[in-house]
Amino acid sequence: MPPPPAPPRYEQVSIADVGTPLAQVTFVVVDLETTGGSPKDSAITEIGAVRVRGGQVLGEFQTLVDPGHEIPPYISVLTGITSTMVATAPRIGAVLPAFLEFARGAVLVAHNAPFDLGFLRAACAENGMAWPAAASVDTAVLARRLLSRDEVPNCKLATLAPYFSATTSPTHRALDDARATVDVLHGLFERLGPLGVTTLEELTGLTRQVDPERRRKRHLADAVPHGPGVYLFRGPKDEPLYVGTSGDLRSRVRSYFTSGEQRSRITEMVGLAQRVEAIPCAHALEAAVRELRLIARHKPRYNRRSRFPERALWVRLTEEPFPRLSVVRRVRPDAGVFLGPFPDRRAADAAVAAVHEVLPLRQCTARLSPRTPVNACALADMGRCGAPCTGAQSVPEYAGVAAVFAAAVGHDPRPLLGPLLERVDRLAGEERYEDAAVLRDRVAVLVRAVRRRQRLASLAAVPELVLARPDGEGGWELSVVRYGRLAAAGNAPRDSTVRSVLSGLLATAETVPGTDAEHPTTVDETELVLRWLEKPGTRLVQLTGTLACAAPGTGAYSGFLARVEAGRDASDPFADGRSLGTRARPERIASPA
Repeated sequence: MPPPPAPPRYEQVSIADVGTPLAQVTFVVVDLETTGGSPKDSAITEIGAVRVRGGQVLGEFQTLVDPGHEIPPYISVLTGITSTMVATAPRIGAVLPAFLEFARGAVLVAHNAPFDLGFLRAACAENGMAWPAAASVDTAVLARRLLSRDEVPNCKLATLAPYFSATTSPTHRALDDARATVDVLHGLFERLGPLGVTTLEELTGLTRQVDPERRRKRHLADAVPHGPGVYLFRGPKDEPLYVGTSGDLRSRVRSYFTSGEQRSRITEMVGLAQRVEAIPCAHALEAAVRELRLIARHKPRYNRRSRFPERALWVRLTEEPFPRLSVVRRVRPDAGVFLGPFPDRRAADAAVAAVHEVLPLRQCTARLSPRTPVNACALADMGRCGAPCTGAQSVPEYAGVAAVFAAAVGHDPRPLLGPLLERVDRLAGEERYEDAAVLRDRVAVLVRAVRRRQRLASLAAVPELVLARPDGEGGWELSVVRYGRLAAAGNAPRDSTVRSVLSGLLATAETVPGTDAEHPTTVDETELVLRWLEKPGTRLVQLTGTLACAAPGTGAYSGFLARVEAGRDASDPFADGRSLGTRARPERIASPA
């Protein structure tokens, strides 16, 4: 007798591998007519939507909307909607609840979805309504994936509708265009069968161009735990390719193998990755600090946008009889006064130029001796230097000028910044607005650098402090900080006390030597700790030493910085391409008599 047939084998698949069949998905195809191209300065004039499932139309939604202002004539010519037509129509705040109810539980579809959905999101935000967390499909993107140039010259709705024999022609009216988009959507769905795309998840992945090779590497995330921490993608030689951090390691690492990750360089990185190393951390601060340290140590090639400590620049007031300002990369003890760090050379040069506006510090690079006079340069004739090289300025006289910069960095920037701001106001009063704006931006760079330097120095001088933050579950996240460096991190669960956990944490904390260096750790790490300290809800549990801000400090210049930020059109404060020198002779801070 033949052996009995083997029983069928069943395989348990993960939730991520279970898809929703397209035939069971409800879609709401929506189209808008608006008064312009951006929700920042335009409004919706008409909404049209069609609800479909399994190829059957379940309902339609259409309404005109009063945009609150006149419709431009060229828009009326394009859409046929005039200001008279919408005069009695409801405002968008009254229309949105009905539309959101119509679209409840459905996948939103639009042709050029960022445009239509962007207007709807903006309208919801403006009217205090929550935008539903719904999936979306862009038929324009889907058409680009499925159709070739031999079939259609472009993927405009007016081109696709006749190609798929749509029963309704697009007319730049919302409901007609939504009906045409329904037919285009169904025509595109017919192209999915040969590709094996049968579920909503596969459809979403197709529109986002997920590399199959990347998807096959999902197993690299199998051993990654949940919770906060740092992850490292390692390459064929076990070299670190990329370092990242997350509050949920497993979810974040899994996202690299789905359609949510679209960066081309990350796609290349995932293709090279052979394994993922996870480092669980006690909380987000420890994860951020470990990420900084790992990037600085390994310099992964795919972390090219990260900040490397050795790239920071400082402005140094040198230690010599006649000190000068120099831009350097290293902070060395007993080597002068240091201001910074600055992100790039242009920022450092802007701060130096601002200082030279009011302080007649020498700008030559030669080492000068009080006993060997030399000829003066052109800056002395221009009044931009006290000419110590000629003997016209003694060492004590010159030291009085340099002391203004040292005091500004240490605690009191008023003698340095006061004349600069007066000059900005005077230039504006003389209607030299361009010159005033250039000097204003340089002063802003200088103020920010002084403020950052003083705040970091105050924390870096503290031998030890212990911080605690609520973890949201009745417990506490603990951090031990020594000289601005995170020395230990831990958690005090809900059923324990902070003191009981803290004793063990302090005993195992890293020993950080109190050196004479500017920073026993990187500035970026100290700044992370400082931001953690200043977060609402953070408590100072224990302190050794003194934590205090320099007085009078830069608090008086907060309003100035706020005005600069509010009045700046561009994000780059160094957009001016002119030389950092000044043409007019500025007022100088004279050396004390």
